[in-house]
Amino acid sequence: MLERLFSLRERRTDVRTEVLAGVTTFMTMAYILFVNPSVLGTAGMDRNAVLLATAIGAGLVTIMMGLFVNYPIALAPGMGLSAFYAFTVVVGMGVPWQTALGAVFISGLIFIALTVTRVRQLLVEGIPTFLKHAITAGIGLFITIIGLKLSGLMTIRLSLIPSTVERLVAAKGNATPAHFETIIEMGSLAEPQVLLAMFGLLLIGVLTARKMRGAILAGIVTTTVLAVAAGVVKVPAGFSPVAVPDFSRNAFLALDIWGALNMGLATIIFTFTFVELFDTMGTLVGTATKAGLMDKRGRFPGIGKAMLVDATGVSLGALLGTSTLTSYIESAAGIGVGGRTGLTAVTCGILFLLALFFTPLAGLIPDAATAPALIFVGAMMMEGVRHIDFGDLSEGLPAFLTITLMPFTYSIANGISAGLVFYPILKLATGRGREVHWIAYVMAALVILRFVYLAG
Repeated sequence: MLERLFSLRERRTDVRTEVLAGVTTFMTMAYILFVNPSVLGTAGMDRNAVLLATAIGAGLVTIMMGLFVNYPIALAPGMGLSAFYAFTVVVGMGVPWQTALGAVFISGLIFIALTVTRVRQLLVEGIPTFLKHAITAGIGLFITIIGLKLSGLMTIRLSLIPSTVERLVAAKGNATPAHFETIIEMGSLAEPQVLLAMFGLLLIGVLTARKMRGAILAGIVTTTVLAVAAGVVKVPAGFSPVAVPDFSRNAFLALDIWGALNMGLATIIFTFTFVELFDTMGTLVGTATKAGLMDKRGRFPGIGKAMLVDATGVSLGALLGTSTLTSYIESAAGIGVGGRTGLTAVTCGILFLLALFFTPLAGLIPDAATAPALIFVGAMMMEGVRHIDFGDLSEGLPAFLTITLMPFTYSIANGISAGLVFYPILKLATGRGREVHWIAYVMAALVILRFVYLAG
């Protein structure tokens, strides 16, 4: 039966290899079970509810990818989109998390429509490769800042600027507008959580450099054990690592679709859809290539179905109570040990579902253990910068703005918008407008109209 389902002989693999690959992929990306609740918890969501949604969503959609597409690719909530959801939309804009989930659901429906009509492929072709690398790097820096804040390695405080203080003194109590500036400082190395985070980051880096599978998960677990030993984390009396999942604390169907429509969250929905487009396309193509699934014509049989499963995962995740489910580049770990079929994905998906019975362990994981994972993932996302030609300002400047505006304005949308606008304008100004795909001009016009609307 397994041979008929997954064509094992045709792809020159066997059951043992595929199961081992599935376990490897799970070990490599299981950190999401701890990190996603930590990130979405800052948006006011119940961490147990997020953990349930993460495990169930990742498990179901990954199994779908294996059974219906026969690709060795696993899916789970994407860190960049989780960060955008929590810190930009909910915390930054004050959108209720239920409404934000509604926006994710709508973006999923748009994603499905774009996939079925093949517009998705057109949009991906219209954005230059250098800008895709810049978007990935910018999201990496955005995630890094979140990790630095959670770890305590970076602190932020507000301070009155000197000129304002002088005016207040001179006014002798008269009403004078007070102006503040944000001060970013290094955290105190005397704090136990800061030391633990630094240890965790160093450990993940060393294990990864030594090619250890599941290095991020090992770093999280080891740091948590140290936190317990140091008394930073208190283990409740009678604690048991295994328990029946607490389904009473869930966010199933808690999304507010009408609220998202009534609040006019078109820009947010667009950003979700846009990032999903390029993130998943790069992951699917990259992992499928590494798995040897490309035919002699350079095409990927089944890539359309893979995109459809990926798009379906977006809306399914919102229904369960988590941000966007997307294809994971960590799938390459399982492919690296021989995974070639959907049996790898099915194995990984089953392990995600079984992880539901170990939810008590997630409650012990401190921010000092998950923050290093965010910082490390952010560092890995910077790799694409080497493919950007900063010597060509018509490409270097849009890429630079895309990368820097995301963390410095605390908005992924701002970074993407800057890149989309500056890229075609600079190409036109340098007489190279023909290098720009027509869809890029359309997207730049839409971004400009959006800012004009907001300014009005």
